[in-house]
Amino acid sequence: MAAKKSPFFDTATTLGKVVAFFGISALCGVLAAGMLVPVAAIAKTGLTTGNNIVSALPSSFEKLPISEPSTIVDANGKTIANFYQQNREPVSLDDISPYMRKAIVSVEDERFYEHKGVDPKGIARAIVGNLTSTSRSGASTLTQQYVNNLLVNNQELSGSEETTVSGNKDYSEKIRELKYAVAIEKEMSKDEILEGYLNLVLFSGREYGVQAAAQRFYSVDAKDLNVQQSAMLAGMVQLPNVYNPINNPERSLDRRNKVLGNMYRTGAINKKEYDDAVKSGLELKPSTSPSGCSAAKDNAYFCDYVTNLILSDDTYGKTKEDREGLLYRGGLTIKTTLNSELNKKAANDARKAIDPNAKSNKDIYSSIVSVEPGTGNILTMAQNTTYGPESKDSGASTYYNFAVERSKGGAGGFQGGSTMKPYTTLGWLTEGNHMYDTINAKRPYFAPGTKFRASCLPGGTATVGTKWEPKNASAGFYRRMTVDTGLYWSINSATVQEAYKTDLCTIADYTKRLGVLDQDADNGQPGPISPANPSFIIGSANITPLSQAAAFATFANKGEFCQPRALTAVTDKDGNEYKVPQETCSQEIDPTYVADLNGTLKKIASKRVSKGRVPGPIAGKTGTNNYATSTWFVGYTTGISTATWVGRLNGKASTEQNSLHGATINDEQAPEMVDSSTYAAPLWVDFMEEAVGEYDRSSFGSARSRPVVKKEASEDSSDSDSKSESKNDSDDSKNDEKADSQKSDDQKSDSDSGDTKKNNGNSNGKGNGKKSDD
Repeated sequence: MAAKKSPFFDTATTLGKVVAFFGISALCGVLAAGMLVPVAAIAKTGLTTGNNIVSALPSSFEKLPISEPSTIVDANGKTIANFYQQNREPVSLDDISPYMRKAIVSVEDERFYEHKGVDPKGIARAIVGNLTSTSRSGASTLTQQYVNNLLVNNQELSGSEETTVSGNKDYSEKIRELKYAVAIEKEMSKDEILEGYLNLVLFSGREYGVQAAAQRFYSVDAKDLNVQQSAMLAGMVQLPNVYNPINNPERSLDRRNKVLGNMYRTGAINKKEYDDAVKSGLELKPSTSPSGCSAAKDNAYFCDYVTNLILSDDTYGKTKEDREGLLYRGGLTIKTTLNSELNKKAANDARKAIDPNAKSNKDIYSSIVSVEPGTGNILTMAQNTTYGPESKDSGASTYYNFAVERSKGGAGGFQGGSTMKPYTTLGWLTEGNHMYDTINAKRPYFAPGTKFRASCLPGGTATVGTKWEPKNASAGFYRRMTVDTGLYWSINSATVQEAYKTDLCTIADYTKRLGVLDQDADNGQPGPISPANPSFIIGSANITPLSQAAAFATFANKGEFCQPRALTAVTDKDGNEYKVPQETCSQEIDPTYVADLNGTLKKIASKRVSKGRVPGPIAGKTGTNNYATSTWFVGYTTGISTATWVGRLNGKASTEQNSLHGATINDEQAPEMVDSSTYAAPLWVDFMEEAVGEYDRSSFGSARSRPVVKKEASEDSSDSDSKSESKNDSDDSKNDEKADSQKSDDQKSDSDSGDTKKNNGNSNGKGNGKKSDD
């Protein structure tokens, strides 16, 4: 009986033909990632030789960009946050430890520098081992593994449903891998292939490439890895989850020592190096580099704002999915305007003003945002909360960014209160009036049907629907006074009388030109503030702190408005630049009117708010809506404009139920009358007393003064009016002096409140003893 011929060497069998194929084609790596090509599959092709199979495949493939993290940096280049699906930081081979290079070659492909992409000896050994034992061994070279990783990367970028992951590949994919490996060996040097592989391969979780892995497990750069560290990382690539040293330290240590044995056997290290290394423990020093804004800490809300800017701009892709792909895989460097050191102070001050961990503050928050006059650069954007999901039991965390509009992650703005009054004053000045003009602020009541001039509306008027009674906080201010006095003490009846004698469309147009939008103007979407309801002049519209900081920066910049911006440059890993908004500024207010306005706002900031703490020149305006659910101070120097806000989020509607008057805040009872001076203005002072030192503090210019009335003026009616006004002004000044001496700058002296929707948006003030109108 003839001896039975081994099928392994029998060319009449399919398996024998496969072996013949290996010899003919010199592509003996049909085993890809440790799997033998299914012989039955080759038999089904009708191709009789390996050469036919290989020649039917393309000789090369497009190598798409390797996924790299994107980084957001501040104005000084300091990293704020990283975004990635694959945490990877490519490095050159010279920046990878020689031990690491030797370790990966020793364990994955010890004949790497001898073969030309596939290893016939390795394949023969793997075939014999796989046929004669129950275990499986692979024969893929480093070049083949590099090809496989490139193909996987291509599929992820293109969204292909096919896969080249080991264990899921069919025979054609494995043969394709072989041909590509041979082709790459002709295009790239061994060192280039090794460098590419070590930057591409998965080590653990979302850590790809040796630099990310070195940082993750040892907090060192790849160039500083020692023998045992290199062996541990090299051992991980075969089964990253199984050999993870944090989750499976014993398996990881055993695997590392086997790699060390390979390194010693192949001469990569000497006996002493081996002995010393194998005796050592894992000696991990793990570190993390989280993806996304949650890792940005105090800068998280600015980070979120920047992210929303990228994801909503078709400059970065046609679809949101495209833009997300670029952000998480495109290796962008996103340079911003943020002063991160100053922003840290802003966040600390916001928490100091309203403690997010106080049980009483479940729905009470603070926000602070700064803009640079003359550029529009956003310098700070912080709040008292932690960036994260909301908790039912605490207000300590939220994803809402209180400073911005909804489409950019915001909460829809808040009633502006009397921070809106400067726009009425600008309208007054634009129509040829002056700050020293006297108005009759006695009238607190407007009957239904009262018409205000509004040239842009049908019929040229805005009509009061139901009665409107904008009350003052203090009864003593129902009198004649100058516009300057009315704005200084934020007298509602004074502002309303100004508006009654001014075109409401002129006032509303200023808010539009300076970027202050009603966040609910168009079915919950931002839009220009409508002049149809006169109550907008004292703050009934929901506006954002960012818009007010940018608008008031116009007052600091002689009437030149600059669109707020957060991005200064965006480049990808290849140096390609993306278009970002440039400084966009335009003259929107006559500088003379700005100087007049600043003459009053300077006194508010220095006398009523700062009281010597913030180095000047400074200017600003207080603001509080009904029931103090929204309190503000927006103030500025010529170098920095800052809006601070304190109030409710879920209960921001100005109702008695939501009132902050006498509420428990910071686990203490608040004053009976809460207004801007209670929390928002002190927050502004705490922040600005240091912040102003980093930026310009030039003069705002001088306001126009009243012409001197000559004593010998004629006794006509106009002269009588002049005398009457002079007397009123004199009385007004005396009253102001008396008010300054008798009233503190707390809730009793402040009288500026935004209007709410009650009674057609027309009831505010402290007339009922329950509401402040500061």
